[in-house]
Amino acid sequence: MWQALAQWGRRRNRRKASAERRSRIGRWRTLNWRRPLIALAALAGLAALTAATVWVLDQPIQSVAIAGRFQRVSPVDVERAVRQSVRGAGLVRVDLNAVCIAIKRLPWVDAVSVERRWPRGLAVSIVEQVAAARWGDSGLLNTRGELFAADVHHIPPELPQLSGPTGSETTVALRYLAIQGRLTEAGMRLAALRLDARGAWEIDLDNGVTVRLGRKRVDERFDTFIATASKIVAQRAGDIAYVDMRYTNGFAIGWRGTAARRPDVRGTNA
Repeated sequence: MWQALAQWGRRRNRRKASAERRSRIGRWRTLNWRRPLIALAALAGLAALTAATVWVLDQPIQSVAIAGRFQRVSPVDVERAVRQSVRGAGLVRVDLNAVCIAIKRLPWVDAVSVERRWPRGLAVSIVEQVAAARWGDSGLLNTRGELFAADVHHIPPELPQLSGPTGSETTVALRYLAIQGRLTEAGMRLAALRLDARGAWEIDLDNGVTVRLGRKRVDERFDTFIATASKIVAQRAGDIAYVDMRYTNGFAIGWRGTAARRPDVRGTNA
């Protein structure tokens, strides 16, 4: 009898344990189904909140504030470029990079930044190009030696004219920037700087004198010109056609008019 009761108790415990396992499995399966639904509901709520926020903030752009020192750039052209690049987008959805690109396509624009100005505006800041020299007949170089305009109809006449082979714009501009200050200190002004296809350099001064520096030891030859030949040029510029610095230990002066004769070769101590 006791043995039968013990077997009955063990069977009862096994049934109870099995029922508990089935209950736990059921609860686990229920939670596994509910968790994705809860996550999806949370995402849907977040998306709805985001969409509502964008809808509230994405107001039509009604004003464009333009800042900068303008001599060549027209604020009217800037605003027109902004309007065309916005294409009806609101303040949230507008592509600020696209607006910057559209403005940078305008002539004489060097740098630009665009920011949102809540609730319905854009703030545009522009830096104009600074022309340092002419390039060829109708191009303009900025202070970094970059050709920023290749076909300009109205070029400031006071700018020096630089020229050279295609692709040499930066090289020529950098040499100009390196020598023009020293010429000014010596009482002269550069009118033109040329680099020919063979790599030879020539300078035209605004007093009509040409300085030939050649291809080799260009910096050294220019130093010699400033130290010695420039003094003669300052005294007799009207009589001198050119100064040839391509001599090993000196330079040659080509005279003009009634003073013209064979080049006058002088040593570096002249």
